[in-house]
Amino acid sequence: MIIKSTPIYLASKSPRRKVLLKQLNIKFKVFSVECDESLKKNESLIQTVKRISLVKLDAAKKIHNDGIIITADTLVVLDNEIIGKPKNKKDAVRILKKLSNNTHKVYTGFSVYNALKNITVTDYEKTLVTFKKLSGSEIKNYVNTGSPLDKAGAYGIQDDFGAVFVKKINGCYNNVMGLPLFKVYNAILRVE
Repeated sequence: MIIKSTPIYLASKSPRRKVLLKQLNIKFKVFSVECDESLKKNESLIQTVKRISLVKLDAAKKIHNDGIIITADTLVVLDNEIIGKPKNKKDAVRILKKLSNNTHKVYTGFSVYNALKNITVTDYEKTLVTFKKLSGSEIKNYVNTGSPLDKAGAYGIQDDFGAVFVKKINGCYNNVMGLPLFKVYNAILRVE
């Protein structure tokens, strides 16, 4: 990657986004921001994830304003219902039962901002994920690992056991983990 000496910051609490960004073989620092991630009426899912990535960017600019900042927001959607992180193990079981034998969508909006040039690229990615029919014991065993509790949709496509739930995907695998690397990489090149 042809990245100059511009500092790069990932404004995210997600350990998965950090792992993904490391694949670009760039040096970056991670910090988190607090902001309003509430949904708005009459806003499309694409508008929502892009808007929230920009809200996070505004909060991030108050902390670092000397390099390139990357923010993102991911939503899991089944039948027009947004499925967030489970509240507890019981909720994780409920969510996984809904996803079982169905196809859901994963949307990630992201923003890449170069403070030195005052350039922002905001975009999104959508991936379709089809789950196999899950047995009650598969769901219970996976939930008992604790892994689903911090993930939207109550699963991680990269998890040791969660990965076997995914029958097929149509779109970007990395997007399902929370950061569409291809588009983010190209956005970094555009703002650099």
